[in-house]
Amino acid sequence: MSTPTPLRRKPVQQRSAQRVERMLDACAELIDQVGFDGVTTTLIAERAGVAVGSLYQFFPDKRAVVQALTLRNLDRFLAAVGERFSAIEARHWWDAVEPVFDVYVAMHRSVPGFSRLHFGDVVDHRLLDDRMDNNAVIANRLAQLIAERFDLPLTNLRLPLAVAVEAADGVLNLAFRRSPAGDPAVLTEAKNLVRGYLAGCLGE
Repeated sequence: MSTPTPLRRKPVQQRSAQRVERMLDACAELIDQVGFDGVTTTLIAERAGVAVGSLYQFFPDKRAVVQALTLRNLDRFLAAVGERFSAIEARHWWDAVEPVFDVYVAMHRSVPGFSRLHFGDVVDHRLLDDRMDNNAVIANRLAQLIAERFDLPLTNLRLPLAVAVEAADGVLNLAFRRSPAGDPAVLTEAKNLVRGYLAGCLGE
């Protein structure tokens, strides 16, 4: 199944690709400063140093720019999780929990726009893919990653990961409501909750 794209057309030349990246970076900075509602295509173009017409060559509207930014964040999140898996001597699904949480928290603290946008629910519960909600997209991608890394049947992971992502989402929101950097005690509880639930489904 192909990944949906918000782009009107994909940039072919390197210069065009760099221009699109500048637009996404500008959008992320503006979301941090004025929130999603305050962002406009004109502001994005001005911040990126491009003409508004250039933005419209690639994106039909503001929502499409934000969707592209969110998809980029998802790709970076999964790439970072994959790198963490490779960097540790992970032998069991249990070892996947800590890296997933740590990457998410690190992005929340350091990636422009991520603390306000996350994976898009503030805009649309189906921003990542109009065929399923955002958490389902994340759960499916994580299930694929974990199945490959730990040689587990994908079908056994889909439902447990979907439930785990929903539960983690709620508790992580609580952690970041309590502290902009994420309340450490709540973050620990979130990890324990997910480990305990998955242990019941997958076995320790």
